Amino acid sequence: MTGGDIEVEVDGRSVAVPEGVPLLTAVRVAGVELPALCSDDRLSPAGSCRTCLVRADGAVVAACVTPAVSGMRIEAAADYLWHLRRDTVELIAGALPPRALTAENPGELAELCRSLGIGPDAAQAGGGRGVDHSHPYVHLDRDLCIACGRCVRMCAEVQGTFALTLTGRGADTVVAPGNGGPWAQSDCVSCGGCVDTCPTGALTEAGRGRGLTSGHRRAATRTTCGYCGVGCALDVVTSDGEVTAVLPARDGPVNQGHACVKGRFAHGYLTSPERLAQPLLRRDGRLEPVPWEEAIGQVARGLRAAVTGGGADCVAAISSARATNEENYLVQKFMRTVVGTNNIDNCSRLCHSPSAAGLTASLGLSGGTDSFDDVEQSDCLLVVGANPVEAHPVVGARLLRRVLHGGAGLIVADPRAVGLALHADAHLRPRPGTNVALFHGLAHILLAEGLADEDFLRERATGLPELTALLEDYPPDRVSAITGVPAEDLVAAARLYGRAERPAIVYGLGVTEHLHGTDGVRSLANLAILRGAVGTDRGYGINPLRGQNNVQGASDMGALPDLLPGYGKVTDPGARSRAEAVWGGRVPDRPGLRIPDMFAAARAGELRALWIIGEDVCATDPDSDRVAEALRACPLVVCNELFLSETARHCDVVLPATSWLEKDGTFVNFDRRFQRVRPAVPAPGETRSDFDIVRAVAAAMGTDLGCPTPAHALSECGRVAPMFAGLSHERLDREGAVPWPCPHPGHPGESKLYAERFATPDGLAHLTTAPYLPPGEQPDADFPLLLVTGRRWAHYNSGSMTRRGGNLALDPVDHLDLHPDDAARYAVRNGARLIVESRHGRARLIARVGEQTSPGQVFSSFHFPASGVNRLTSDHADTVTSCPEYKVTAVRIEVDPRG
Repeated sequence: MTGGDIEVEVDGRSVAVPEGVPLLTAVRVAGVELPALCSDDRLSPAGSCRTCLVRADGAVVAACVTPAVSGMRIEAAADYLWHLRRDTVELIAGALPPRALTAENPGELAELCRSLGIGPDAAQAGGGRGVDHSHPYVHLDRDLCIACGRCVRMCAEVQGTFALTLTGRGADTVVAPGNGGPWAQSDCVSCGGCVDTCPTGALTEAGRGRGLTSGHRRAATRTTCGYCGVGCALDVVTSDGEVTAVLPARDGPVNQGHACVKGRFAHGYLTSPERLAQPLLRRDGRLEPVPWEEAIGQVARGLRAAVTGGGADCVAAISSARATNEENYLVQKFMRTVVGTNNIDNCSRLCHSPSAAGLTASLGLSGGTDSFDDVEQSDCLLVVGANPVEAHPVVGARLLRRVLHGGAGLIVADPRAVGLALHADAHLRPRPGTNVALFHGLAHILLAEGLADEDFLRERATGLPELTALLEDYPPDRVSAITGVPAEDLVAAARLYGRAERPAIVYGLGVTEHLHGTDGVRSLANLAILRGAVGTDRGYGINPLRGQNNVQGASDMGALPDLLPGYGKVTDPGARSRAEAVWGGRVPDRPGLRIPDMFAAARAGELRALWIIGEDVCATDPDSDRVAEALRACPLVVCNELFLSETARHCDVVLPATSWLEKDGTFVNFDRRFQRVRPAVPAPGETRSDFDIVRAVAAAMGTDLGCPTPAHALSECGRVAPMFAGLSHERLDREGAVPWPCPHPGHPGESKLYAERFATPDGLAHLTTAPYLPPGEQPDADFPLLLVTGRRWAHYNSGSMTRRGGNLALDPVDHLDLHPDDAARYAVRNGARLIVESRHGRARLIARVGEQTSPGQVFSSFHFPASGVNRLTSDHADTVTSCPEYKVTAVRIEVDPRG
């Protein structure tokens, strides 16, 4: 027994269980299996089906809702109890039509009936309650519903959407969308949790019949989701080389048996007829299919000619946050050792490069400070510039669960009324571009009201006198004037965060994608440092939510112009010599070009070759008309892609690549966990992995990159970067997930950073004194509205994968969200077609009128390249990292005269 355990007796056997657990748990610990049709380990007990009956201290009770008490005597295996349970199950089955119990239905109830000797003839109901097949992924057969409530509780307790309810009375009770209409028009966000938990087959995945047995799950391929940076573990079920279902892993380190619509259902792109199947080469202005040998030869000759004609620095590559760690490692090694340049970057430049710069300057390392498991235990969550309910749904659901059921306080700082804001104790809505002032205002109150940790600041931080002097200029009234946040709300939020015992900060792109994004990250980190909430047991630090699946790993692997694998600087002789010893060649000592600089160099005629791996830069990069101009100006543009994207249409060579469901390797998620990626289906057509493509190009240029497999590449990376030395495919296959730093195979990995010292040169946390500076653009009479861009729940990035499947039915177009006051001012009705103009370009969007945005502000995603949203965004960028200012663009709107 351990502390808190009690002893109970089950069928004469003594077992130890935690005090207060349901008897169902105790009985299972004793090795007795009970039916429990209304029970799911992820949900609160309901006790509605009465199929788990036992006798406890003389009374027959439902085991799932009866708590264990020390010394309790429980009967579970007695024959009379077996018959009671069988009768109960038979009664439930009798209210269903015969198809509920046929061999074609592998659902929990049907399997239970077979184990109890209850045949299909026990099901006597005629049916007739109808179906709802309106949703592209979830189908409802009302005749099979037993009103157990598991789906309703899953939606409420795990997902936090509250989209489902039970309607009707008595035998007519059935699950239904809470809106009373068709499922497709409800608040359902298509996480699939209701399908997973349904015991009868009333809820099924469209096109998947009656569901999957536990045997299907055992035969599935375990991999890591290739959409956002949460890192959900998924079990991929296949048949004849095609994906038939994707199931969230119950033991997934982050998702714990949950998923979102993208990871769970958005795999239709795999078999899209638009999928590239063979290389394309531009001839006479047209892209034509060619053999791989010819395409690779053309790339190799073009790169060699560019180096010969203008030097190694005339070549650049954009690696991919969608690719594996091993592929990113190989790309940067290729550029540095084969081409001879540091002109390598990845899309973290466009999203979280200010996180890397800001966190490194303040604390010493570029990743979040704590594991999400710890963050979830916080008693106060400060969520800033992030909409995890839509952009990181599994994280959003876990945070919401902590607030609703764990009692954590919640502060949301975001200009929009995003999902979590509806449940916040304090919702701060700063004007876009005023983050630094907001954070200084909160810090001012922490110091003024004695809410800072003086011991921590004295022993483990530096810069307090300078920060104190700066903060004199940021009292609540002045901060309110800058940000638009009422002073009383600012004070309330600061007190909630400052008085918490274990506060945590979670932030997103609303902090980083600004002209002063790095200052924003550092000013936000000030709050965690002031509270002593970093590297201690008094809080859970500051943690960025990463956008793409491997944006953390792409940077970890050194796909950056100034940093080698493990963040060694290219200007550091020690870091270069360590890499050179492993690679057997010289590493350039001058930082290379960042992505915006690559495009500028191409437009200036200074860049002769650009290799783009898995990024649709013409759709996702800012000021996209200028990006397209750069690609047209560059003599050789190569891309690895799944589809003929807008970027691919501008290329000279297009190489068809495999997707994450067809790859072998690893990803690093937002809280620094390495996890395995495994191929679930064979590569289609002539597609190749980015890993194999890079090796082939190197070989065509006369170089053997080594690393014959992804496993070898990760092992080699550990020799270049000591913080990864303890990681290997073999270890991850055994353990599932390991965070970095992990310096040797026996090290567990550091889920919590800075417990002993910070990774800065002096070992101290550094408070920043960056003053507030205005954003790059301001509204004026010509462009009176401020546009913020971001993501929607049903799509991902440029939409190249999610638009090729059922997600398109859930969210078919890019909308422009605007406040009713602005709609009235500009005579815009809901659903109207709009022309949106900025100082940089024009887009066409559909109006959606609501109060999620504030007056004077509009919002759009960029999931549909045809809408042209990123033609609007400016070339203003973070002054430290060149991260674009996606969050502040001045625009004007008019109703499209074309209707």
